[in-house]
Amino acid sequence: MISRRLFLGASAAVGGAATTGLLPAWAQSAGAANLNGLRALSGQIFDLTIGHANALIDGQAGDAITVNDQLPAPLLRWREGDEITLRVHNTLSEDTSIHWHGLLLPFQMDGVPGVTFPGIRPGETFTYRFPIRQAGTYWYHSHSGLQEQMGHYGPIIIEPARPDPVAYDREYVVVLSDYTFEGPHRVFEKLMKMSDTYNFQQRTLSDFVESSRQNGLLSALRDRTMWGQMRMSPTDISDVTAATLEYLVNGHGPADNWTGLFTPGERVRLRFINASAMTIFNVRFPDLPMTIVQADGLNVQPVEIDEFQIGVAETYDVIVQPQDDRAYTLMCESIDRSGFARATLAPRTGMVAAVPPLRPRPTLTMQDMGMDHGAMGHEGMDHGRPSSPSADHAAMGHTPSSGSPNTSGHSGHMDHASMGHDAQPVNETHMSPMPISGQQRHDHPRGPGVANVAMQPTSRLGEPGAGLTDVDHRVLVYTDLKSLERNPDTRPPGREVEVHLTSNMERYMWSFDGRRWSEVVDPIQFYQGERVRLTMVNDTMMPHPIHLHGMFFDVVNGESAHKPRKHTITVKPGEKLSVDVTPEDVGDWAFHCHLLYHMHAGMFQVVSVLPEETGHSMHDPQNGQHQGHNPHGDH
Repeated sequence: MISRRLFLGASAAVGGAATTGLLPAWAQSAGAANLNGLRALSGQIFDLTIGHANALIDGQAGDAITVNDQLPAPLLRWREGDEITLRVHNTLSEDTSIHWHGLLLPFQMDGVPGVTFPGIRPGETFTYRFPIRQAGTYWYHSHSGLQEQMGHYGPIIIEPARPDPVAYDREYVVVLSDYTFEGPHRVFEKLMKMSDTYNFQQRTLSDFVESSRQNGLLSALRDRTMWGQMRMSPTDISDVTAATLEYLVNGHGPADNWTGLFTPGERVRLRFINASAMTIFNVRFPDLPMTIVQADGLNVQPVEIDEFQIGVAETYDVIVQPQDDRAYTLMCESIDRSGFARATLAPRTGMVAAVPPLRPRPTLTMQDMGMDHGAMGHEGMDHGRPSSPSADHAAMGHTPSSGSPNTSGHSGHMDHASMGHDAQPVNETHMSPMPISGQQRHDHPRGPGVANVAMQPTSRLGEPGAGLTDVDHRVLVYTDLKSLERNPDTRPPGREVEVHLTSNMERYMWSFDGRRWSEVVDPIQFYQGERVRLTMVNDTMMPHPIHLHGMFFDVVNGESAHKPRKHTITVKPGEKLSVDVTPEDVGDWAFHCHLLYHMHAGMFQVVSVLPEETGHSMHDPQNGQHQGHNPHGDH
């Protein structure tokens, strides 16, 4: 076991711009990035200045938002048990903020404009002050507008108060991100006009010929007809693709090739953070196994794998132990396989390894729609008109599933009003019809923002993610994860709250339970100290990394006392999954999809944790919170 007292204080972590462009030392290639040489300091007071700069990515200049003139932002390295003070100065011409992703802190310090504080006005300073109650790998980013994608993000490492159970000789932070030279506001504007603007991987005539050869002409025709009637594309895996995005490792594009050095035989700890705005990555070394030791900042029982999918805002710590005196390519493909980020581990500077070609793009299936392909009749379907009765899956001739997995252990026939969630009058004309026995109930409004619903969602925790089902190596799945320590609360849940992830993809409308954030009136209510099951049903055909601020949740993945504890989980298309939560900190906490443009478009809610003895909402209708103000912009 190797002691890690390498604590980075204020003067080293948040100093001026690095000598190599805007890159801080931790993000530079080769020896500068190794965290082992950091001086042990006792600083607990930090000054962060947010401003504009020009960034150079793969030789091309673009506009960026920086922290202390650095892109990505400075590494903040703290110690569990300390109290931290951060003075954040805004030199932008617009409001800004910092959210401390995954940290347990007072809700007033959480950094979400319109929910926990007003934001930081131009020319003003806001002081964050909170105790450090945990250890592990985390990150911080703006929660204002679309600033996050412009570079307003950085890593956090918190040293444990007790000896680290993970032994390693060297460590690097690996921050994955995406950047667009178009500018995020221009990209969002295009998506609002045409949601498939950046999908250049549509099916072609040759695809139809190949499908006919494999499955028969009639089957291929029916498949094309069905997708056409739904006005959807089976290749619509990602909204925003390499058509506009540059995929980065520690601020480096693929041509820049960020490199970390090692000595053969060393145990190297890689702290992966997906700080991208819209990109889920599939991460692998083609010929070097990885051992997962931490997920979302918390230790897990080590599991050796060859590849893992990392959703936006998730973190994974892995150990690799390269034995040979050679270079290894770190390949990070976007989930739609339109592009990649790339880095290298090598014994010496300048060494490179072959970069594998992009694998074939995945396509969506009937399971991604939450239905049984074999049992359905395709004729007469029209999902493109949500106001049409024929848009309801229950009316499409589906045969009820005889044993669709339900991770929550409940029937799915839930009364939201009785749970204190979404207890608003419902326009029955926009509700789904009563489901056939065994199908999913949908007690939420429909309307133009809900183009389709999943009538037979299933648990997909044991699946690796799009495009990874048939690979010939080991891929991490959520059912592989087990917490290292026993769960602090093993009580069964006393009640269940069900939330549906809803959308009209063609109109680029994203929401929870059919309501965009601008339409939400009441928050979801939890009570301090209760054990509550949060069940999420993905009615959309895209994966959504869902983040709950201010608390960890236990993923219901078949474990009893060692469920993995996370702050962000990717809900696959057509999936129904559950997490158990024990809220500890009273306050208002953001709950949202971490795909930035989905959140910006409305997939955002607030969870109010109330004192158990009060039994009433902390929400004050006079203070402007939860009353249609969008903390992420005007859309």
